[in-house]
Amino acid sequence: MLLRLVMLCLLPGLLLCCRLAAARDTGTDHSVVVERHLRHVVVEADGSYLLTVEQIKTIVAREALQEHAQYYLSYNQSLDQVVSVEGHTEKADGRKLAVQPHQIRDQQETASLDAPMFQDTRLKIVVFPDVQPGDKVMVRYVVRRHTPLFPGHFEDLVSARFHRHRDYRVIVDMPPEVPLHADAAGFEPVTSRQPPGRRRYQWRYLDGDNARIEADSVSYLDYGKRLALSTFADYAAFARAYQERAAGKALPDDAVTALAASLTRGLDAPRARALALSDWVRRHIRYVGVYLGPGGVVPHAAPSVLANRYGDCKDHAALVSALLTSAGIDSTVVLVNNGDAYRLPDVPTLGVLNHAIVYVPSLQLYLDPTAESVAAGFLPPALLGKPALLAATGSFAMTPAFQPARSHTLTQFDIRRDGSSRFQVTRTSGGAAAEPYRRVIRGTPQAERERFVERMLQGLGQHGKGVFEPGDADGTADEYTLSFAGASAGFALLPGTVGLATAYDFWGGLGDAVRTFLQEPERGQEFVCPSIDAEDELRYRLPARTRVLALPRPLVVENAHFAYRSRYARRGDMVTVKRRLQFRHTGATCTPADYRRMRPALERMLRDLRTQVVIRGA
Repeated sequence: MLLRLVMLCLLPGLLLCCRLAAARDTGTDHSVVVERHLRHVVVEADGSYLLTVEQIKTIVAREALQEHAQYYLSYNQSLDQVVSVEGHTEKADGRKLAVQPHQIRDQQETASLDAPMFQDTRLKIVVFPDVQPGDKVMVRYVVRRHTPLFPGHFEDLVSARFHRHRDYRVIVDMPPEVPLHADAAGFEPVTSRQPPGRRRYQWRYLDGDNARIEADSVSYLDYGKRLALSTFADYAAFARAYQERAAGKALPDDAVTALAASLTRGLDAPRARALALSDWVRRHIRYVGVYLGPGGVVPHAAPSVLANRYGDCKDHAALVSALLTSAGIDSTVVLVNNGDAYRLPDVPTLGVLNHAIVYVPSLQLYLDPTAESVAAGFLPPALLGKPALLAATGSFAMTPAFQPARSHTLTQFDIRRDGSSRFQVTRTSGGAAAEPYRRVIRGTPQAERERFVERMLQGLGQHGKGVFEPGDADGTADEYTLSFAGASAGFALLPGTVGLATAYDFWGGLGDAVRTFLQEPERGQEFVCPSIDAEDELRYRLPARTRVLALPRPLVVENAHFAYRSRYARRGDMVTVKRRLQFRHTGATCTPADYRRMRPALERMLRDLRTQVVIRGA
């Protein structure tokens, strides 16, 4: 009896602890357990190194088989030599099935399949035999980096996946005269025996709970567990090393000079010339997605990039720089993160600075000629509000936190007495938002365009057909307008009393922007919060003898970040709903505290978006 009473007293606390633990550990994938992961690097004074990796994983659940029954090893055959690869499957009964030579496949990385300049990026795929839940898989490989990315230097970035890790260690053996700088979060240094003639550094990964990565969260590298290693004393030294490796690659030849002259003919303003040159490269030089680091840091010469008509980010940057030089405009390559990382480790590494763009100091203009969906003069959203390392000077700048990007949607439904309707939707996108829509339409086959209206209606729970008008999808104007029109049967259940929605989000309207903010009930991580400038107008033309029983009340929300207004009006047979939303923030990201302050205003907007116009049809 006493034991039962004790358990009853303890049970609520135990349940609470379990709930709290579950709330904390919402991101760990328990289908795999990493029993051992050892990453051992022996670095030489010239920057070359020998990397040995050993990993043992237990496959706990069947759903892990597809991803973890093989191992992918990426390497660069111009820089690396794969010395050895071995592996085995250890069955639950203790038997070990060795990976046979034919189960280690070597293939070219997909990104470089049709690009001879990049055919040195390769994959080795280790296929473990007869893997079942409960088995262990082991891989061990040795890679020699005989040609360092930066002569005399070594850098690396390590982060663990969201599994349970029983033993995860990183060991780096350095020449005693070469200092190694580290920025560790979630990795603790471990004292170890020093090998003869070497200085050994060792870290142990601190296993623990992993919070689920929230919607639109910044990169895990910004706030999570990671280990950045570098022999560079600072980012200025890192920039000098990149500049030395890229020296001479952005020099124009006669072909580059002639192209620059033809593209800028009649353009007097330096900004107009710079935009014309970058936009030509964006449209005519195919991007092959090989990131800085594994693909090397030395760009191909600008004339060869022009001749081949393709390249990666640093090749595009070299060609744009050469064209700008020909046009008498000074520029520098900029290294920046092309993802969701907004903070740099204390020590320089290509793991974060993985993208190269161009900066024109005299115009304070950033150009990303690889960004197919963004016109010159604008940056892709992933590059906004980022620290940017200028290769020419070693100093830092910040990319713009926001840029003009406007949208206006006009939607009209002409409702008939039987409840069917004719509709017309016109969408105008301006600034940075214009080219993304143009590019999507250019890339959509005509057969798909013809079904576009039907699919849009299906997404709104409607059935009907219509005609899509793409507008000037090949243009370059700062605004782009598309439209579609058609008919929908059974739009409103007339006659009778009907509630008509006051918001229809055709392809990313104002309502979608509000709902995107509210994807998470609460936040514990910083998140990307782009600026918004959206205006929606919805019109209902009502059939004769239709009464409007209720119109929603107008709403005004104004604070330090949001300016939201909604208005509802009836004039004759027309009901009009107008909304305008603007959002600005001091940076490209928001904090959990920002979100707590924003949420009440966002919820008021969401309630307004859910309101209805109530009518009664005869």
